[in-house]
Amino acid sequence: MNGNKSLAGKKIAALATDGFEYAELTEPKRMLEEAGATVEVIAPGDVKQIKGWKDGDWADAVKVDRSLEQADANDYEALLLPGGVMNPDKLRGKAEAISLVRAFGEAGKPIAAICHGPWTLINAGQVKGRTMTSWPTLQKDLENAGAHWEDREVVRDGNLITSRKPDDIPAFGKAFIALLAA
Repeated sequence: MNGNKSLAGKKIAALATDGFEYAELTEPKRMLEEAGATVEVIAPGDVKQIKGWKDGDWADAVKVDRSLEQADANDYEALLLPGGVMNPDKLRGKAEAISLVRAFGEAGKPIAAICHGPWTLINAGQVKGRTMTSWPTLQKDLENAGAHWEDREVVRDGNLITSRKPDDIPAFGKAFIALLAA
């Protein structure tokens, strides 16, 4: 971000597990860190790293900073929810993940979800009455949960930022950074 450290001192949680879409975690994380934020990767269990998914195959691993079981929304300014099909599908079945996401939502803290990431928001009860976007196959899931779905690169509804796919990452990261810098 041109040396601008507008997010200095802000700590962001990135909740993911094996099967996250590689670019949807690593690129927003890089953008946030370049803007001065600290991003901690949170994953379920006692794991040191999680494996990403890219182009239909396993990608590189990413270091885990804190276990989901030890994570507390009060320790963070905002939450990043990357997509990939496997990642949010696994997370939305974990009570601890749903509780953490709900805590961010109920506290009114910024949440940025991309691709299939909004699946976890549905299970946490954080989409009713919200305008959102996602990977196209989640449209009916979101609408059935009470959201208004739009096919746009980035949708901001209050403290919620959503995007559709890896191609949207530059706009997604920029919108998240602008929200956090405000």
